[in-house]
Amino acid sequence: MVYSETIKLKIKSQDFVDITDKIEYIVKKSEIQNGICTIFAVGATSAVIINESEPMLLQDLRDSLEKIASEEKIYHHSENAFSHIRSTLIGNSQTIPIKNGELVLGTWQEIMVANFDTDDREREVVVTVIGE
Repeated sequence: MVYSETIKLKIKSQDFVDITDKIEYIVKKSEIQNGICTIFAVGATSAVIINESEPMLLQDLRDSLEKIASEEKIYHHSENAFSHIRSTLIGNSQTIPIKNGELVLGTWQEIMVANFDTDDREREVVVTVIGE
C-alpha cells in the first residue's frame, strides 16, 4: 500500500521548521502499520533534517554550515550558491521506518525542513508512506 500527501510551509530564510507532528499525523492517516515514510523537500535550496529541534543546536548547525559554505564567499553560480551547497550537504529527503503504525524515532529526534535560500519561501514537502 502507498499513501502520499504534500505539506505546504512558509519558512523564513535560513530557518528550520519542525514538522514531526504533521508527519506523524500523515502516517496515522495512511493506516500503514509497518513500512517506511519518505519525506522529500521540493526545491534545490531546501533540506530535510532529523535531529533535535533545540534553538542552540540549530544555531550551531547554522554556524557550522556558514563555515563550510559561507554566504560571503564568491562562487561561480549566482548569489545563492551557498544555499544550493548547504542543501546538497544536508540532503532533500529522509526515510524513517514505521513500526506498529508509528515512526521509529529516537527520544530527541525531530523532523525539520530547512530553507537555506536568501529569501523567505513557501516550501512543499512530499510525504510518501509505503507498507502494509
